[in-house]
Amino acid sequence: MGTRRKSRELAMQMLFQGDLGKHTPDQVRALFWASRDDVDAATRGFAEDLYRVATTRQPEVDALIESHTQNWRLERMAVVDRNLLRAAVAEMLGYATTPAAIVINESLEIARRYAAPESIPFLNGILDAIARTVLKQRLV
Repeated sequence: MGTRRKSRELAMQMLFQGDLGKHTPDQVRALFWASRDDVDAATRGFAEDLYRVATTRQPEVDALIESHTQNWRLERMAVVDRNLLRAAVAEMLGYATTPAAIVINESLEIARRYAAPESIPFLNGILDAIARTVLKQRLV
């Protein structure tokens, strides 16, 4: 697994931990990294960056997700799906130079490992729609 994918996976896991545990971002970081001393600096750095963008811009990230889902409230989604979406949208917002297709593909690969099989088309559709919106906003 590449460094970037591992970072994305770790960011999703941190978001998952914070979501379920109702911890502050600082508490999540402390607890999460206390048990992972085998992660190299580059992988950890990108994971931290993604997590930071996702948590500091969470209202914007969540609003984008909710505006692109029909009949789905964020709190009703599977926890893995919700946090995969948050991590991917945070990357789209925070890393404009990363092509959306790469962000989507990487998210789907992580979903294949952690989410239910029926989540894949659900996530793909939402992320594709969000990517088009984010691209339009950059062009304006």
